[in-house]
Amino acid sequence: MTARDTGTGYVDGNALAGPLGELFALVAMDVTAATGRCVNCGRTGPVAALAVYDRAPGMVARCPGCDHVMLRLVRTPDAAWLDLSGMVWLRVTTER
Repeated sequence: MTARDTGTGYVDGNALAGPLGELFALVAMDVTAATGRCVNCGRTGPVAALAVYDRAPGMVARCPGCDHVMLRLVRTPDAAWLDLSGMVWLRVTTER
């Protein structure tokens, strides 16, 4: 789909297709080197340093500083659910 002018000064979410597509293609690289900031304690560090619990239907990654849930990933046969609500941000390096 293409982005459409809504007549309100912004375009719809289809405008994100290219930029997000590029970002997720980059994530196929080494995502463990990406850094994130915990929404609870403010600690910043690489994804590789998170404490990951993988004995459930999905994976839960907790902050090594305060044990707050930073990331949840659940895969189903037809979709992937990624919850980053425990992060203030996730920084992925765009250098190849």
